[in-house]
Amino acid sequence: MNQIDLKGRHAVITGGAQGIGLSVAIRLLASEASVTLWDRDKGALDSALESIPEKGRVSIRVVDVSDPKSVEEAALSTIEESGRIDLLVTSAGIAGPNLKTWEYPIDAWKQIIDINLTGVYLCCRAIVPCMLRHNYGRIVNVASIAGKEGNANAPAYSASKAGVIALTKSLGKETADKNIAVNCITPAAARTRLFDQMSQEHIDFMLSRIPRGRFLEVGELSSMVAWLLSEENSFTTAAVFDLSGGRATY
Repeated sequence: MNQIDLKGRHAVITGGAQGIGLSVAIRLLASEASVTLWDRDKGALDSALESIPEKGRVSIRVVDVSDPKSVEEAALSTIEESGRIDLLVTSAGIAGPNLKTWEYPIDAWKQIIDINLTGVYLCCRAIVPCMLRHNYGRIVNVASIAGKEGNANAPAYSASKAGVIALTKSLGKETADKNIAVNCITPAAARTRLFDQMSQEHIDFMLSRIPRGRFLEVGELSSMVAWLLSEENSFTTAAVFDLSGGRATY
């Protein structure tokens, strides 16, 4: 593992209690950052905290990223505790059911958009002002290859992740002169608990689209995120980084 220097930096990771978020947290801790895990599942947060050796550099917050008040209160309390927020990784997300667009439940559509897209906006809205005050910040939004290509039978998920890509580009341009880098990643599927929300047919479909013939490992994703959050990423912003195993065509 290459050593990325994040010493003295404090990170907020949404969806940090499990899967991609927890993997990123462990990678950042290895790079000597401190982290605050945001997640709506208190039990999962407690379990995550128990599993992390570097407990002295980890704190937790129960946060619903789709709720503006919850996000704002979490941002204020995190800044009060840690002094600043230098790094943000927005990995909270849900997959939703696998159905045709014309059969898709309206409530499910709204929930996915609220968490996957509006949640990213709310977190950036709450935390970017802190980065502006310090003239430094690094943000990585977790989108998906589905946001580029649009997966059949996953219209809400695909649309939400396409929105994350566009939001990343807008915010990256707005903060480009402030030493704040805002980028997103578009991974192919990684085997996490998100798979529990998907049909086996959809899982098989996703695997069939990956030329490497396997799913992404969360550790591979975390390595890219760690570099994107570092000072070495001093020029690139408003960009999209693929982790698709050869699937991406643009």
